[in-house]
Amino acid sequence: MEYRKYIILGAGPAGLAFARTLLDQGEESFVVLEKEAVAGGLCRSFEVDGAPLDIGGGHFLDLKRQEVLDLLFRFLPQSEWREFKRISRIRLRETEIDYPLEVNLWQLPVADQVDFLESIARAACISGLPKPESFSEWIAWKLGDRIADEYMLPYNRKLWSLNLIDLGTYWLDKLPDLSFREILRSCLDRKPQGTIPAHGVFLYPACYGYGEVWKRMGASLGEKLLFETPVNAIDLATKTVNNRFRAKTIISTIPWPVWLEFAVLPERIAGLIRELIHVGVDIDYVPDSPGTLAHWVYDPDESVPHHRMLCRQNFSAGRGYWTETNSKRARASSGWRHRNDFAYPFNSINKPAVMAELIHWGEENGVISIGRWGRWEHLNSDVAAADGIKSAMDCLTRGLQG
Repeated sequence: MEYRKYIILGAGPAGLAFARTLLDQGEESFVVLEKEAVAGGLCRSFEVDGAPLDIGGGHFLDLKRQEVLDLLFRFLPQSEWREFKRISRIRLRETEIDYPLEVNLWQLPVADQVDFLESIARAACISGLPKPESFSEWIAWKLGDRIADEYMLPYNRKLWSLNLIDLGTYWLDKLPDLSFREILRSCLDRKPQGTIPAHGVFLYPACYGYGEVWKRMGASLGEKLLFETPVNAIDLATKTVNNRFRAKTIISTIPWPVWLEFAVLPERIAGLIRELIHVGVDIDYVPDSPGTLAHWVYDPDESVPHHRMLCRQNFSAGRGYWTETNSKRARASSGWRHRNDFAYPFNSINKPAVMAELIHWGEENGVISIGRWGRWEHLNSDVAAADGIKSAMDCLTRGLQG
């Protein structure tokens, strides 16, 4: 039996940032267990058709978290990144308009602008009616029937392939929060108004895929990172993993549902885990020109399988593009495809209560859950890395105090 203060499950952005922060602070009593042969989790990149392709879909480095930039630039220097002003578009009414839709309606013909503006002006939030709790009702309440019916609802039906009545509204702070005045003003001035959405400006490696920086960070951990080492057994009473490592604290970045496969859990906790919902996504490479200058394009047309296309040739080396498709919607393909069984956590109405109890139970039993799957939140890679940094510092502080 090998003892470590920390056993870290998963070498995605959160797990790598946690481990690297421990090492930077002089703490060497840890091990990282990773089931894949390469570090990075959903941010891994493979070479496809002579150029890098991100197997988890679209991943880009936001500039808003300096502590994350400082960490990542140590392994892939800033000079090896290119900076882009985001060009993301939505296919709507047989054209493409910039994201977010609400403040770029001015790019549509005037008759279409009036159509959407009239619908927004009639939205229930303008009339002061109370905010609904379900996502489907909230979209029409906030943005009007037109945007709901032509964009937001069909797009989310494609993305989730689930009944949207179960989707909550507590996560909608990720969406641009724009007033009718700002939307109207954007049409009159023919330019967007309001705040810049996430990834308004982003970085992407000049000569590599996004996975390169995480691969290098993993390599910096040396023998403390064990590849091709899936978790197959956890004894919570002794905090023993795979009958080989015993820890003071387990750091989990892996999806909660897989805990049901290797740990004996209280029935109450197992029941809560079964309430969590996730979706898988297929990534398909297409060697053709994407026919757009956008970096990525959202497509709400439900006759088209994919919900988003990432235009590699517009931000990276190589030709072509790749698409993201909910695995339930994916059609047979003879081309290159990678399936991510765990791609997006679903923000069900009851998720906040479920996760509060799971995280509390975990902490009581020496398990700290971080990152996208530990917190069951759609965290971008920079946010997941920031979570790993902060969580590591919190653990070290508690250790000193204890």
